[in-house]
Amino acid sequence: MEIEKLMEDVRKGFGVERIKAAKDLGKTGDKRAVGALVEATKDSNWAVRSNAAFSLAEIGATEAVSSVISLLGDEEERVRKSAAKALGLLGSRIAVRPLMSALKDSSPAVRKSAARSLGQLGDPIAAESLSLMTNDPDISVVTSAKQALETISR
Repeated sequence: MEIEKLMEDVRKGFGVERIKAAKDLGKTGDKRAVGALVEATKDSNWAVRSNAAFSLAEIGATEAVSSVISLLGDEEERVRKSAAKALGLLGSRIAVRPLMSALKDSSPAVRKSAARSLGQLGDPIAAESLSLMTNDPDISVVTSAKQALETISR
């Protein structure tokens, strides 16, 4: 499918079309989609916002890191989780402190993704925050925090 059609769908399509277009734009790897995906991070549909965050990471749109960081404060848990995951894939150190804050999210899925992403970013400044997460009530968060700490300490 042509990228122009996908960009139009993510902006003007019906719900399911926008959701699918936001996902498919990431698979294109085409930087021309960045503007449309940044707009989609503000969509009223949580699935569009979630797919847009991950697609920006798939494209490697480091210029959109601030838009993805803003999604860490989204009302929808699945959007926050996608944003946390995307920030690790984008590899920008600008995301370290926002991800450290996301370790305090009410959702274990978000905390787990934030811990993993901090491990991917490898910034030692996150070590203390990750150490605190080794006492998290959710075992998947503990495991991710320990793995991130191992990565950082290498």
